[in-house]
Amino acid sequence: MSISYEMNLGKAYSESLPSLGEVITDIIQLFGAERIYGIGGDFSANLIAAIAPKVPICPSSNEMHAGFSACAKAEVDGIGFCLSTYMVGSLPCTSAAALAVTEGLPVVFISGAPAEAEVDKLAIHHTLHPNTAWKTEYDNALNAFAALGVKVERLQGQRALGHPNVAGERFYQLVAHAYKKKQPVFIEIPRDQVFQKTQPIQLPKTIGEICGCEHVLSGADLVVDAIIDKLVTASQPLLYLGDKLKHNKTLQRLIIEFANKFNIPYATSWFAKGIFDEFDPLCLGAYNGVFTQTTGRDYIENQVDYVIDVASSILPQDCNIAFATDTHKIETFKNKTVLKGSNLLEQDLVEIFQLLLLRHNKVFDFTAPTELTKELDEQQKVDFNNLAQTLNQVQRDVTTSLVYLPEVGNSYFTSYSLKVKKPSTGRGWLTNPWYGAMGTALPYARVVAQRIQDNNKDERAVVIIGDGGFHFQLNELIHFLKDNTDVTIVYMRNNIFHLGKSGDNEIYHCNDERFNVHQVIQGYQGYAVTIDTVSEFTECFKASLNRSGITLIEVLAQPTEEKQCHEIRLLNLYIKAKNGHQEAIKQWQSLTR
Repeated sequence: MSISYEMNLGKAYSESLPSLGEVITDIIQLFGAERIYGIGGDFSANLIAAIAPKVPICPSSNEMHAGFSACAKAEVDGIGFCLSTYMVGSLPCTSAAALAVTEGLPVVFISGAPAEAEVDKLAIHHTLHPNTAWKTEYDNALNAFAALGVKVERLQGQRALGHPNVAGERFYQLVAHAYKKKQPVFIEIPRDQVFQKTQPIQLPKTIGEICGCEHVLSGADLVVDAIIDKLVTASQPLLYLGDKLKHNKTLQRLIIEFANKFNIPYATSWFAKGIFDEFDPLCLGAYNGVFTQTTGRDYIENQVDYVIDVASSILPQDCNIAFATDTHKIETFKNKTVLKGSNLLEQDLVEIFQLLLLRHNKVFDFTAPTELTKELDEQQKVDFNNLAQTLNQVQRDVTTSLVYLPEVGNSYFTSYSLKVKKPSTGRGWLTNPWYGAMGTALPYARVVAQRIQDNNKDERAVVIIGDGGFHFQLNELIHFLKDNTDVTIVYMRNNIFHLGKSGDNEIYHCNDERFNVHQVIQGYQGYAVTIDTVSEFTECFKASLNRSGITLIEVLAQPTEEKQCHEIRLLNLYIKAKNGHQEAIKQWQSLTR
């Protein structure tokens, strides 16, 4: 005899039970996700039917790019959701999951899964197993994500007669885990459970309530005493701000309030670039030792007498500390207070800066270093060596805030010399600095362009990309057309994978001289132009800011050392020196002595 919910728990309770799909949708909306990115499929069809009426699901060109867009959503809005079908859909998302793990992004990867009744001895067409196997494997995707360090779970249906399942509550706990820990989660949902009843749950009114009373660290007042003692004796202090600030707007606001109130300058690590307005007089830009091109480098290395290092990574990371070249002065600075932020959502740091604002009172005499702005020769050819300077000149001349999205490679390193504003999207520079995955620029730009469109601001998504990266992801261009969003693409064409090139093998040649990028862009109803000089680039770029849709500016870059940006030339010299090249050793020692 089966026992119904009504027989067991009463009619009123039985009638209050929501479906799992309803609870999932409510939770997604609680966390403020007004869009999900994904690809449809048979095992995810019920999820789509349940979610799409309330939360739009934006189709991507493939599952990996859906995952990358969800990562960008987490970067911009604090959390991202990606939807795919079982195995064939979810496994390609592992690249994006690796990116989310590395960059500390709260991304919820949702996958449809076989009905619980289907999990038996029959090999389902989505499963992975050799035809000589003695048993069927249903957990390959769960195991793959778990191998990356991702928290994984397959939701379960009813287990006790007359008692509804707890799948809705488990979905909430997993999403809350992603949000609080700033890490991705992977959730498989059996397709037969989407419209089944689940226990009702009382969701928090706001996501701010999720952490509740989980801040249990004490001693903030003692730490503040120590910082104030050092500030009292300092004359030229510096706030050095790390990448753990990326998703904490409360802490960002408190730090800027503190800096402004006491006239203390601040610089960011490379990984934290783009979080703050680099046009602010107190901002000294992104600092990274000998690779730094900002005017604040001399001030940081020769005048600062006390550093408050805030929210930098727990573990040292080579490219964030000048590739371990021993030129990162802040890393070895002795008079320093290090505040890593070890509590949930950096609540310990929030408390420290709240107390500093109340208790500190010394205002410092700081004047921003004079910015050395050398006007470019208008007839000079544009290449990686002067691209950042050209764009900086454009940004000074226009009111539009540029949101830069460089692809990993030469474009990425060139972009560190860009001076960026802080737009309404919260990030003026958004990329994948730790190389967790490559091929993210266009999926990221799609999300940024959507956010700019939503905010209705005078801002522009600007992709800087080489032809290797472009070919890898140009299928994402269709979504700018479908979304009616705007983007300017600076296409640095040299027909090779140049960063890391160690020979002339065919594998380094990513393009063909006959490729006509203009025709591709025209197919997406966009505009394309090839430029040569700084004057031509400036004119075309400024015109793109008043043009709808896709604008691509093709720059014929030269794969020669003198055309490389400062950062790449230094990095290549350092690598040669580490590999024992005698002339490179002499040059490096001369440069850093």
